[in-house]
Amino acid sequence: MSQEIAESWLLATALILLSVPALAQQPAPGAPPAVGVARAERQQITQRDEFIGRIQAVDRVALIARVTGFLQKRLFVEGAEVKKGDLLYEIEQPPFQAQVDAAKANVEQLDAQHRNAELTLERAQALMRGPAGQQSNVDTALASERALAAQIAGARAQLETAQINLGYTEMRAPIDGRISATQITEGNVVSPTSGTLATIVSQDPMYVQFPISLRTGLDLRNRYEAKGGFNAVIVKLRLPDGRTYGQEGKLDYVSPTVATNTDTITLRAMVPNPLISGLPARGPAPRELFDGEFVSVLLEGVQPITVLAIPRAAVLSDQQGDYVYTVDAQNKAQIRRLQLGQSTPSLAVVTSGLTDGEMVISEGLQRVHPGEVVSAGPATPEPVVAPGQAKDGPSSPSAPEAGAKP
Repeated sequence: MSQEIAESWLLATALILLSVPALAQQPAPGAPPAVGVARAERQQITQRDEFIGRIQAVDRVALIARVTGFLQKRLFVEGAEVKKGDLLYEIEQPPFQAQVDAAKANVEQLDAQHRNAELTLERAQALMRGPAGQQSNVDTALASERALAAQIAGARAQLETAQINLGYTEMRAPIDGRISATQITEGNVVSPTSGTLATIVSQDPMYVQFPISLRTGLDLRNRYEAKGGFNAVIVKLRLPDGRTYGQEGKLDYVSPTVATNTDTITLRAMVPNPLISGLPARGPAPRELFDGEFVSVLLEGVQPITVLAIPRAAVLSDQQGDYVYTVDAQNKAQIRRLQLGQSTPSLAVVTSGLTDGEMVISEGLQRVHPGEVVSAGPATPEPVVAPGQAKDGPSSPSAPEAGAKP
């Protein structure tokens, strides 16, 4: 029994000895709480706003038959890229060629009649110089000549119409782009009422359209208008698989009206969409962007801006808004209300409420109370990362440590 008591005493002693370092780390009762502080400093960041957008082809053409006839040939590969002028469909031509031939014959016949009428008019006018001439004969010949001239003009117009209709039997690509699957196959009768046979959408460049709230639009205008407007911003895309698209775009349009149901305006940018290196141009997907594709749109300022920034971890929030604890000359913690701008994952941009050089508490916030003396020391440095870029929209920081009280 005495052995068991000895073992218990040794175990308790060991536990007490192990707890001594931990106890030594705790501040003595009544000592100011230890906190980490950081200085509010001016830094450079690149402003960034993120929105959801949709890729849209610059040009889109619906191919519709302009004459009625049997669809004889389809001369393209569905889904492939076509060039302007490529022959895509052929409609049965013989009936239209026959109309052209008939119109030509009618013009030739009227030409012959008109030549005869001109000769008759010339003879009647020659007789007017002698005693046998009559004005009525001249008038009749002149009327006949002019009537035939008018008929020739009408016949030539009919010939031109027939030739145009014959040309419509060959349907060619009006633009460069990618063509859809055919909606009507060979052997069917097509007409202007048959609807779209196929659709061509241009490929390079592409538009990206994205709606933004009117408030955000006004903020962007105020931010960039004096710096060059559209030229002060570049557009980057994040693809659905998370990759950043390798081409940059430029804004070129802002809608002149506000959508009444969503209170948004639409912005548009033009983005290059070149062929992917190493892929065949006429392959199934030789380019990165697709018409109708959803992407994330990143608006970035061309030039970095200088802002007053503090560690993001120092910012707390309550019902009244954002605030921090500052340390005054007496080492007392004081609440300071803030207005924040765009921020990065590690930095909070302060637009009002702090001045350059003030010290804010970023570590040990759970031990801080307003007006309480603290023991301030340098905060742990943030890990070294690439230069920060402002995230989408105004920041909405939350308290990094539970239990902080205003």
